[in-house]
Amino acid sequence: MTFHRLPTGGTLIDRSRALSFTFDGKRFSGFAGDTLASALLANGVMLFGRSFKYHRPRGTFAAGSEEPNALVTLVRNGFREPNLKATLVEIFDGLEAESQNRFPSLNYDLGAVNRLAGRLFSSGFYYKTFMGPFRNTKIWMFCERFIRKAAGLGKAGLIPDPDRYERMNAFCDVLVVGAGAAGLKAAQTAAKSGLDVILADENPHAGGALNYASGEINGQAIWAFTASVIEQLGALPNLRILTRTHVWGFYDGNTLAAVERVADHKAERSPGEPRQRHWVIRAKHAILAAGASERPIVFPGNDVPGVMLSDALVEYAQKFAVVPKGPVALFANNDTAFAAALDLSRLGVTVSAIVDVRRDISDFAKFLAGRSGAELIAGQAIVGTEGGKALKSISVRPFDAASGEVSGTARIIACETLGVSGGWSPAIQLASQAGGRPKWDARLQAFLPPEPMPGFSFHAAGAANGAGDLTQAFSEGHSVAAFIAKGLGKKAAKPSPVKIDLDSADIAPAPVLEIASSDSKQKAFVDLQADVTADDLRQAAQEGFAASEHAKRYTTWGMATDQGRTSNLPGLAVLAKAQGISIPEAGLTKFRPPASGVAIGAIAAERFGDLRPYRLTPMHDWHLKNGATMYAAGLWERPMIYGKPGETVEQAYVREAKAVRESVGIADVSTLGKIDIQGPDAAEFLDRVYTNMFSNVPVNKARYGLMLREDGFVMDDGTTWRLGETKFLMTTTTANAGKVMQHLEYFLDCLWPELRVHVTSVTDQGAGAAVSGPNARKVLEACVTGTDVDAVTLPFMGIARGSVAGHPVLICRLSFSGELAYEVYSGAGHGQKVWNELLEAGQPYEIAPYGLEALGTLRIEKGHVTGAEIDGRTTAQDLHLGWMISKKKPFMGSAMMGREGLMKEGRLTLTGVQSLSGEAISGGSHIVLSSDPKAPGASLGHVTAACYSPALGRHIALALVADGNVMIGRRAFAADPLRGRHVPVELVSHHMFDPEGRRMYV
Repeated sequence: MTFHRLPTGGTLIDRSRALSFTFDGKRFSGFAGDTLASALLANGVMLFGRSFKYHRPRGTFAAGSEEPNALVTLVRNGFREPNLKATLVEIFDGLEAESQNRFPSLNYDLGAVNRLAGRLFSSGFYYKTFMGPFRNTKIWMFCERFIRKAAGLGKAGLIPDPDRYERMNAFCDVLVVGAGAAGLKAAQTAAKSGLDVILADENPHAGGALNYASGEINGQAIWAFTASVIEQLGALPNLRILTRTHVWGFYDGNTLAAVERVADHKAERSPGEPRQRHWVIRAKHAILAAGASERPIVFPGNDVPGVMLSDALVEYAQKFAVVPKGPVALFANNDTAFAAALDLSRLGVTVSAIVDVRRDISDFAKFLAGRSGAELIAGQAIVGTEGGKALKSISVRPFDAASGEVSGTARIIACETLGVSGGWSPAIQLASQAGGRPKWDARLQAFLPPEPMPGFSFHAAGAANGAGDLTQAFSEGHSVAAFIAKGLGKKAAKPSPVKIDLDSADIAPAPVLEIASSDSKQKAFVDLQADVTADDLRQAAQEGFAASEHAKRYTTWGMATDQGRTSNLPGLAVLAKAQGISIPEAGLTKFRPPASGVAIGAIAAERFGDLRPYRLTPMHDWHLKNGATMYAAGLWERPMIYGKPGETVEQAYVREAKAVRESVGIADVSTLGKIDIQGPDAAEFLDRVYTNMFSNVPVNKARYGLMLREDGFVMDDGTTWRLGETKFLMTTTTANAGKVMQHLEYFLDCLWPELRVHVTSVTDQGAGAAVSGPNARKVLEACVTGTDVDAVTLPFMGIARGSVAGHPVLICRLSFSGELAYEVYSGAGHGQKVWNELLEAGQPYEIAPYGLEALGTLRIEKGHVTGAEIDGRTTAQDLHLGWMISKKKPFMGSAMMGREGLMKEGRLTLTGVQSLSGEAISGGSHIVLSSDPKAPGASLGHVTAACYSPALGRHIALALVADGNVMIGRRAFAADPLRGRHVPVELVSHHMFDPEGRRMYV
């Protein structure tokens, strides 16, 4: 069996633009507009991959997102992306694709030996495998490596994703999902009625099935008429068309999620152009017009390459001019295949036979069969196929649709391609996410969209709503859009006249979705990708997993990348028959987002490379010129170390931390969140926000504050400075600056609107430098004018105003390092000059700039907490900060912090850890009691931060350990199996250096 490209035709390819690509290292050519599937078929490639369990040969089965077989891995500049559907991948010059799930090659796959052990891979084989006498034995541990290697589809790469992604928010009156006949008409009516409209379609071209339908509309070929309509819609200012955009989720408040493939189809991307764009669309109403998917009929031998959906054959032929070379047979339970036969025959394809399970065939269908030249074989069914990597022939026997029984002698019909049509399943995935139970339509033998649940507003139209022809699709598209327009107070636009000249076939099928032949030795597959057979589903029912949701998980039926588009209803039919119930009684499985695969990068919408919108401190250029290695802290760039030639990261931060302990160091703290809080009720507001009192803080003094979430867990810590009776400056951690600002605004807007307080973020307005170490005061005395900085004038937590190099500065004596320390703030425009002056004044004391690594070392030695310990699961007591909780006032979180679960024994508590062997302790290591690395036992907690301490001369860490208070003095092990470390440690107080704090009170 093979396909080839016709010399003319193809509504969506540009023959003037030839493109070159590779598949499994072999070079092929195609045209602009080709998908990888159509281009490979045009080159005679029929084998696309191997199936999951049995590694059976698989060819392409469909032509769109319903494709279950043709999964490939794309490789671009070394980055691998697996499990992409070849039917959706657009080729470009230089595209590199690889087949999957095979070794050593696609043609000769050693995994095919699994077919000999078919009985071992029946329903629930993976559950049964993980049970029994060999579990947790050496035999099992040996086998586990091979099982894990065999699991999964595709092979991900190891290098980071180099691409850039964007996030976009959009608002509209109407979102139309699907740009076929109903979607185009709905968008046209809604936009001409004055509504703001977004039209989204997953394909590169709007039009859906109109792009390959035969016939005429208003005297034009349907594809030409469609192109003119799309051009007219593109000129409407209130209509945005998003092609290559898959709407994958429907959420409360009529919020829909979509991913736009912006540059996946391009060989070269423009500077700043993202690979994909994630859309969050908030629509007043949604019109779901995503069409319907043709479904197969299950029969023995139905997975041989060459067996395809009949509509896919027409789509490849009309859109890409790619057709089978040899004879084609069609197998159906409805009239769709008859129209397909005529379309194919008009293009010169030999259609040898149409096998139909129905005995009574309509006159119109017989007419179509006669025009196509195909032999009509009514009242019979396919009971087997011949062929390994390519179809050679089919076996046909008489069939009774009422009883489902086959009889008589088999007839062999030679054919190289078989098109199958088992009816149509409307695309109800999004509607099901936003609605109740789908409605069963006995005539169509399909589920229709449910009614919207409260909080959702949508209407289904066209084939997605069960429409059987273009006339009905156009009509429904217009009517739902007109209804929405009237509901929004607009005058609905009148429909433009549409005269359709098309041979429409009746899509209503006979209720036959499986041909069971008891004497056949071939497997009948329901889920082609996951290798789930009809017998697997019957076995699941026999073993007690008869409910559709249970059978789905027990067999993996419908859990493949096509999310059951081709397998769902045939599988339900098998389950229903096994139990003697109807398909609606068997119950459709729940559709959940995403409706199809979505790249994690698109959901995260991260930006990479030089285009990332970095926030830079005023001293950024100085850091770079002085050897700083920069580190991303959120959107900020902060120095990690100031490395000297030949220094490792550890050597650099040890040197910097030692300089702070022994003399003096300077750090850029401009990135700390700074929030201006003013108003008559500012002090009262802070009392409610913080766990401790702030209304009694004197002017020109600062206090360390702790902030809880409403549920009683610690949210952030920082200092707040009282600059006047009604004026405060709150500082926050760099990471939580935005979160704390939102927190405060929420309180004032929603909880305490009566308070007369204004909060303003001033983070970017100031530059800050922390001067720390025994000689810190001497540095400030050498350069600060307008104020004294002695211990009397500027005591611990005191605030002073002065000047440095003629520039006004605000100085607070506070310490994160545990040393005598000051934070010096100036306007952002003066930050570099003040920094230079401080460095100059510190030269006699060999002042050293220090980065985040040294800062982390200093704070670990002192047991100060940061985001690593404030992880959303810790309380004030867990972090030894209970002394900061006031008993004189209520505050945010006070009502919930005393819950039983937050006060019980055994909670993870902040604890110090010191290495006993001289080995480094890895961050994230588990604290265990067992000395055996191979059997470490239960985890008592985990390491949150680790370093080498120059002050203590050993590797130390902070950890959250169960009952940490009573564990002090105990010996344990820091287990890190991934890095092969099992370090003996001692659990100590988290205050590991200068526990009395004498050094900062000098």
